[in-house]
Amino acid sequence: MSNKKHLEAEQSHDGITFEVIEPSSDGGKLAVSSGVYLIPNLITTLSLFSGFYSILLSMNGEFYRAGLAIFVSAFLDGMDGRAARLLNAQSPFGEQYDSLADSLAFGLAPAILVYSFALQSLGRFGMACAFVYIACAAFRLARFNVQIGTVDKRYFIGLASPLAALLLACGVLVALKYADFINGMSVQLVWLFAVWTIVCGFLMVSNVKYYSFKEFDKQKVPFVVLLIAVLIFGIVLYDIPVGLLSIGVLYALSGIFSTLKAKK
Repeated sequence: MSNKKHLEAEQSHDGITFEVIEPSSDGGKLAVSSGVYLIPNLITTLSLFSGFYSILLSMNGEFYRAGLAIFVSAFLDGMDGRAARLLNAQSPFGEQYDSLADSLAFGLAPAILVYSFALQSLGRFGMACAFVYIACAAFRLARFNVQIGTVDKRYFIGLASPLAALLLACGVLVALKYADFINGMSVQLVWLFAVWTIVCGFLMVSNVKYYSFKEFDKQKVPFVVLLIAVLIFGIVLYDIPVGLLSIGVLYALSGIFSTLKAKK
């Protein structure tokens, strides 16, 4: 990109106007463009708000609703990328904004949820477990950003942060439904959440390859796959928190199993 174009971009602003200037491609040539795409960035903003709302709910002890807010954020996170690809509205700003929103929605929000729900009783160790998860989520997103365009889009390197957040949220929802809190939370359950939080964090920064399903909807599959999907959907509807947690655990284990098999 030439210095002249940079100078023109700088001179077009008076220092007061709010604007985004970023590189773009114009007929195969590098150019400078201003402005942002509304629809995908608006969806990302809604995802960010859901994560923020989850934090507020966790601080008020409304753990069930806080977990549901993380689910909403994960759904919106999946929609913004698809909307950008569908509308041909992908941009460097959108990629960076999405990662920053994910850092809060799938790093900070689930960590505060699990800390407020279970880890707080462990004192500084519980705080350390929650912080390890947050740091791993930030590392995962930073690594994802620098690897854009250099890795196979069919796979994620490390567990995706939305899934890691859902694994923590599902754990809380299942505990709320089935655990006995008459005499307070059991010590065993508290330590289980501590281990689970650290494991989810480490899986995000691991080099385990996970299938991304980004191109799955463009491929034909045998009819029996549709029947299996309907069966799984029915099982999940029977008990949504347990069903989603089970699917998430199986997905996390599938990456580890395939990685170990490839090494052998």
